[in-house]
Amino acid sequence: MKRVILIVLDSVGAGALPDAAAFGDAGANTLGHIAERMPLNIPHMRALGLGHLPGISIAPDEKAKGAYGRAMEKSMGKDTTTGHWEMAGITLNHPFPTYPNGFPAEVMGAFEAAIGTKTLGNKPASGTAILDELGEEHMKTGYPIVYTSADSVFQIAAHEDVIPVPRLYELCEIARAQLQGEHGVGRVIARPFIGEKAGHFTRTGRRRDFSLPPTAPTMLDALKDAGKEVLGVGKIEDIFALRGLTGSNHAAGNPACIDAALDYMKQDFDGLLFVNLVDFDSAYGHRRDVEGYGKALEYFDQRLPEFFALMGDEDLLIITADHGCDPAHQGTDHTREYVPILCLKKGMDQLIPLGTRESFSDTAATICEYFGLPQRFGAKSYLKELEA
Repeated sequence: MKRVILIVLDSVGAGALPDAAAFGDAGANTLGHIAERMPLNIPHMRALGLGHLPGISIAPDEKAKGAYGRAMEKSMGKDTTTGHWEMAGITLNHPFPTYPNGFPAEVMGAFEAAIGTKTLGNKPASGTAILDELGEEHMKTGYPIVYTSADSVFQIAAHEDVIPVPRLYELCEIARAQLQGEHGVGRVIARPFIGEKAGHFTRTGRRRDFSLPPTAPTMLDALKDAGKEVLGVGKIEDIFALRGLTGSNHAAGNPACIDAALDYMKQDFDGLLFVNLVDFDSAYGHRRDVEGYGKALEYFDQRLPEFFALMGDEDLLIITADHGCDPAHQGTDHTREYVPILCLKKGMDQLIPLGTRESFSDTAATICEYFGLPQRFGAKSYLKELEA
């Protein structure tokens, strides 16, 4: 029995990519800027080699054991779906469409006709700011709030007492069915919230993402077809539209997702445990909360020994990310960055450099090779380095 535990620290970037300026992200450095602004107490990630990555202002642990590296994003994007798909083996040659001026009239007209009501918003906005701006009007009219961001998303916000959550999900499914082809955004996102007035609205944990199905086979499909278990935690099931999964726990928030992952690790299974920890991105990165981001990193690090303790001799732990979201950068959007790669397998007694990988898909190639499966992702496995 073999297991791979793949943990995605959503948005924990490791410095601007060479083409970051083309995305408005010159100088971005999620880990580096947090470390420059507060002392980061993350000894367990440092013990895996994190501090040996260049340019992130984290002191190296000279006694580190494990493997460390960083990866470049080959796809032309910096969003959640693009990043996760690439680490699962799909490289997108064209980015998902974005709407810096809001969605065109034909899109909104078709959506409003299908749901039988008008909408509010239709512009790029911070998810919390737009609630303060339009939440009270939404409560008076019952019209759902539609907004987007620099990412390829169609977000629908609704108060849980005005539009019940099951109906909000129905609205998202209607939008998802319509937003195909030219307007095929990466994700339609349900954003339920509660509260009585502006300044007191709060988004709840019943968010759901409705993604396009993957455009090609992924490592999840390869593992499932080979009879392996493929277990998702958090929004993994949303990102891959449930394809390639044999089980899922749609936990919300980092603590709940960590608990769910550890519960899976207490079970016997042969295959992949794929975990997304979203709070780094949604709760701290987009809100440009440096201290909150840093504390979330420390919380994850404090819980890493729980993963170590449950690892068997044939378990491989991989920690990586899907993009950046530098809380010290301008704006509120994702940032185009390298992502870290940290690996651990029992018996590792030295620090192994993995270098700079040319694609996130190198992780998919590594996982497939670890299970003895062919990979067709045009990527380079780093399994030989791990087993050196």
